[in-house]
Amino acid sequence: QVVPVESGGGSVQAGGSLRLSCAASANTYSSNCMAWFRQAPGKEREVVAAVYTGDGSTYYGDSAKGRFDISQDNAHNTVYLQMNSLKPDDTAMYYCAARNSWSCGVSAWKYDANYNYWGRGTQVTVSS
Repeated sequence: QVVPVESGGGSVQAGGSLRLSCAASANTYSSNCMAWFRQAPGKEREVVAAVYTGDGSTYYGDSAKGRFDISQDNAHNTVYLQMNSLKPDDTAMYYCAARNSWSCGVSAWKYDANYNYWGRGTQVTVSS
């Protein structure tokens, strides 16, 4: 499939952890910039983290630094988002996106308009 497929969302208590997975086709995954975005009700979509699968370079949005980790599994064309120390503010729909490019770019990775392919999302709910 061309569209990435997310999984791993759920409900956890504050302080807990979740690992999200994003499975993509080889064409969508290989040497592309893949990212996680999230959108909470009434808020704009924001970037969480990105990885350039060609060389493993990673990028993090402010909300993710120090708590989340993005990683890749080239054998399975899958990108993961390990989320630790979750807070109620992390409650959102999390989307995986892919961008055809030679890199994630200095800042282009932050903007959802730059991504070509989007998954349907997986819900993360963090209770206090």
